[in-house]
Amino acid sequence: MVHVAIVGAYGSAGVAVADELLERRDELSDDLELTLIDDGDPGGGLCILRGCMPSKDVLSAGEHRYLARHDDRLEGVPEADPERIVARKDEHVSNFAEHRRSHVHDLADQAGVELVRDTARFVDDRVLDVGGRRLEPDYVVVATGSVPNIPELPGIDEVPTRTSADVLDTTEFPDSGIVLGNGYISLELGPYLSEVGDVDLTVIEHDERPLEEMEPEYGDALLDIYRDHFGIEVLTNTDEKRLERTDDGGFRLVAERAGDGEWEGDSEGAGDGDEIIVEADELYCFTGRRPNLDGLGLENTRLEPGDGWVTSTMQARDDERVFVVGDANGREPILHVAKEQGFAAGENIVNHWRETECEPYASVPHHVIFSGLGVYPFARIGHTPATAAATHMDEIVVTREASSDGVFETKGHSEGRATLIVSADDGTVLGFQGLHRHADVMAKTMQVVVEMGLDVREVPKRAYHPTTPEILDGLFRAACAELAEREDCVAETDSQDMIP
Repeated sequence: MVHVAIVGAYGSAGVAVADELLERRDELSDDLELTLIDDGDPGGGLCILRGCMPSKDVLSAGEHRYLARHDDRLEGVPEADPERIVARKDEHVSNFAEHRRSHVHDLADQAGVELVRDTARFVDDRVLDVGGRRLEPDYVVVATGSVPNIPELPGIDEVPTRTSADVLDTTEFPDSGIVLGNGYISLELGPYLSEVGDVDLTVIEHDERPLEEMEPEYGDALLDIYRDHFGIEVLTNTDEKRLERTDDGGFRLVAERAGDGEWEGDSEGAGDGDEIIVEADELYCFTGRRPNLDGLGLENTRLEPGDGWVTSTMQARDDERVFVVGDANGREPILHVAKEQGFAAGENIVNHWRETECEPYASVPHHVIFSGLGVYPFARIGHTPATAAATHMDEIVVTREASSDGVFETKGHSEGRATLIVSADDGTVLGFQGLHRHADVMAKTMQVVVEMGLDVREVPKRAYHPTTPEILDGLFRAACAELAEREDCVAETDSQDMIP
């Protein structure tokens, strides 16, 4: 008998492990006993209950209002109804979560599978206490997701903070707010607060621009869009230092300029190291998420969470019979990656039991940030120019501005750009980034192109006209032209070398 316990069985990663194990149970030489453990109420997983699903639901309302407001051919601006926005989101989330729970319950109806609705805690290596019941499985899978990461900032305990989950349930908004953090959560929810809540928003950006790992033009384009289209003040190259309550019930943030950051407030022109003071009614902590390991009892095991504590096979470095998947391992907290890690863990549990080599999981980056209310989404597939250069491969990088294609003008959103990275040796498409209208819908197309290793010269260079994928055609043609030019140069050089 092979006994596997999955802690966090309602989440996307935990469900993926269970599905994979049950699909592969015939490969085991022994019977499979599977214990699914989850204390979530009502249960359904982070993505469905408090993450990507509800956030996209509320963003859609802001998107519709923004599109109407942005179109000067239309009269009037529709009023947002936060009560109805939250009610519709709750209805959808309830349905999505019920579908997830039904799937888990169907799994629990299979032979050898049990669902335990209680809290699990390690009391020893691979020994769990589940509501007073002791379990000693052969393998433990930790799939407990993540929680908001609240920074350790002087004074933060004295100021009420709002997280992304709070925003998704908000029906009454403050006049002003300060956002700590400017990653994907802030890029998505900041414009929602501005558009639907009419919040006068100030965002603290530690770096010179958002999307710092991309070409500078991408972050600069987002800064322009957020400032000009949504009225959001972004303080770049700025570090928060402390928080203080004010007499009127609000608070002030004392920050410090770390460089030549942009600031249009009272401290305009302040130099490196000068203090900046901003006051507001509400504090939003969009400072990322951290693995949800609190209360799990890891101190009672040999497991030591930290950098590199989970290997590429999804096994814990300190115990090869413990697998950690999804947000819980801190490797890459993204839904589709969590599911892929879950499938990999299920496969490797079978491999380990059969004493065959475990297979490493490697993700080809494929991310979408629904920035600008999803009107200006950012998509990344595969290599960026920087990551391609770091591998010392010979690459071709071509860029196209959205304004180069008339279709973006007809849609009233000509801002943005896209980049294609191609191998100069054989034309293989290595990566794509896009920040423009409908960039999200191109992500799957470019994922197929990149992950199948297609030669850009063999990719069709025609899209139905006029549609936004024409920006891809322009990139493909530009890359092919540069490849041809390089080949001509090589041929000419070779012929010159042959001249006696």
